[in-house]
Amino acid sequence: MINIAVFVSGRGSNFRAISEKVSADKIKIVALVSNRIDCPAVEYAKMNDIPVYFAAEEAKGEFISYDDLIEVLKSRGVELIVLAGFLKKIPDRFVDTFENMIINIHPALLPAFGGKGMYGLNVHKAVFESSAKVSGATIHFVDKIYDNGKIIMQKCVDISDVKSPEEIAERVLKIEHEILPYVVEKFAEGKISIQNNRVIITE
Repeated sequence: MINIAVFVSGRGSNFRAISEKVSADKIKIVALVSNRIDCPAVEYAKMNDIPVYFAAEEAKGEFISYDDLIEVLKSRGVELIVLAGFLKKIPDRFVDTFENMIINIHPALLPAFGGKGMYGLNVHKAVFESSAKVSGATIHFVDKIYDNGKIIMQKCVDISDVKSPEEIAERVLKIEHEILPYVVEKFAEGKISIQNNRVIITE
């Protein structure tokens, strides 16, 4: 079993997918971290006795600093950090501390439609306006550049018949809910490695 922390800014549907689909004998979610006090995912965390932390560059009110958060996550034995709809760029020192231990899910097929400002419906609008015929989701390691780390897994979905960005979002979210729990489980099983500059998942 590994201890994981999940970072969320919004409703947390991917956070719930991990919690509900990955066996409790493989992972323990020991922290939910958010940059928003009003984050809807907090209620689900509290209902499931998952400790909640609010993080910002500087400690203020209910927020702790990222430096303090580093110490909290170390003390809780966190072995994997999952950014599941977290809309703030995490500091470089945080990335350095947890190198190759932070993954992110992005609602498009990277390296296309990534980078600063490319999150949520912004991504799906860009995909729609490009007239792309496929989209999908990407899980990648997090480094110091937006949406730049090594790709762990991708899955495509046909969007050739969609009428709106919202339709793309709906189809891609279903893919996200499939692949993120799968990848988290593979981490827990020790079946993800980097070989010859590529990420390998073994069955």
